[in-house]
Amino acid sequence: MKNIKLLFLIIPILQSIYGQRGSSPNFIFILADDQGWNGTSVKMMEREPLSQSDYYQTPNLKKWSSNAVIFSDAYAAAPVCAPSRYSIQFGKTPARLSLIRVGMNSDHISHKKMKSIPKVLKEINSNYVTAHFGKWGIGSDPKTLGYDISDGPTKNKDGGFVNNKEQWISTIHKDPKKIFSLTKKAIGFMDSAVLINKPFYLQVSHYAVHASLQMQEKTLAKYQILEKGKYQNNEGLAAMTEDLDEGVGMVLKKVQELGIEKNTYIIYMSDNGSVPNIPGAKKYDHSYNFPLSRGKWDAMEGGIRVPLLISGPGINSSKEINIPVSGSDLLPTIADLAGSNNIQFNNIDGGSLKEIIYNNKEKNVKRNVSGIFFHVPYRNGIALKRPHSAVRKGDYKLIKFQDNGEILLFNVLKDLKEEINLADKNQKIAIELEKILDDYLADVNAPKWQEGINWKNKALNEINSFH
Repeated sequence: MKNIKLLFLIIPILQSIYGQRGSSPNFIFILADDQGWNGTSVKMMEREPLSQSDYYQTPNLKKWSSNAVIFSDAYAAAPVCAPSRYSIQFGKTPARLSLIRVGMNSDHISHKKMKSIPKVLKEINSNYVTAHFGKWGIGSDPKTLGYDISDGPTKNKDGGFVNNKEQWISTIHKDPKKIFSLTKKAIGFMDSAVLINKPFYLQVSHYAVHASLQMQEKTLAKYQILEKGKYQNNEGLAAMTEDLDEGVGMVLKKVQELGIEKNTYIIYMSDNGSVPNIPGAKKYDHSYNFPLSRGKWDAMEGGIRVPLLISGPGINSSKEINIPVSGSDLLPTIADLAGSNNIQFNNIDGGSLKEIIYNNKEKNVKRNVSGIFFHVPYRNGIALKRPHSAVRKGDYKLIKFQDNGEILLFNVLKDLKEEINLADKNQKIAIELEKILDDYLADVNAPKWQEGINWKNKALNEINSFH
């Protein structure tokens, strides 16, 4: 009954911009919160057994992945949510946007003027209808970015987050983290768009699996008796993960029921890596992200490497792509898949993934910048605790600490754990990547670390510290 009511509420809005569908594809983007690279049943890297969970179970994602492209080297643009979500919408790194942490003043960002995913799709085909349900986490309303329908400028607290020690206590809930109510809204929107024959972009940004821990009673009971993994062992997080997967399965089933699978791209990703452990982040040996190092809050692999899968027209079997890609690539990718690679973007850092998805010979993503960049120029008191930046180019990743200039160089193809610092052994590569990183930060006028600045208390122009 609630779905029917929602349908009748949405239809008039969509009909106000009614038009012919044409051949434009639909897009469904499911964004998980704080789900690590190995936080599902999907093996993200065939050669690495621990690139899938040793405890959590996600049967719907697992089944769907058999007809999806799996990106083994996918990165969130930041190790925390807000800057990562900005990058997805605008195709720009947090460094370029000068939006580098959660809770930061965003008055300096032209939310209304910049091209976002819904604005670009409507530029390609004005008949697109767009919706965002769930956690927004951006310093503006979704309608400012072009979304026709949304839950508004929601944050973690709208999904049940309480910032105290109770966040790590498993709590039984009929609608944990609003997984099922969000899914019902998504299904209602899909029904409406198909009914009036319009192409759509639907983004479901789940509050799960971010704390506070909520799950269905039946799911928790399952994991209370299931043998725990060696590296992942929290039954509450495991249960919430499977509840999220149940919601994903409902969306996938609806796509089949509507008969739109041959014209619909489905993207699944996380906004950053998993927390290293629960409670808090005090122990890093064998974290939940193992074999990746550390986790959420810093630019080691555990904090930024995330699951990314894409299915859609012409993708009929599972294929692993080991080319480094980023959340900032999604905007130009969606534009390209929608039927236009002629959209003029202003200073974006992402590149379209279309060619590497469909062309087995393509070995690189064409971007306007020489790598994938990460910028964490503040002391966060949790993870690395030091201001740092990083760049991934090819097989190598360089991390530079801004407080003393120290650098770390890893071959992340061979050294997923980031245990072997090659900075002295491979000085030529270290010098090259350090220059690329320094030049990039200067070119985009990125916020510059200074002792005592946390980037949270003042507007950016009041702080006035840039590369």
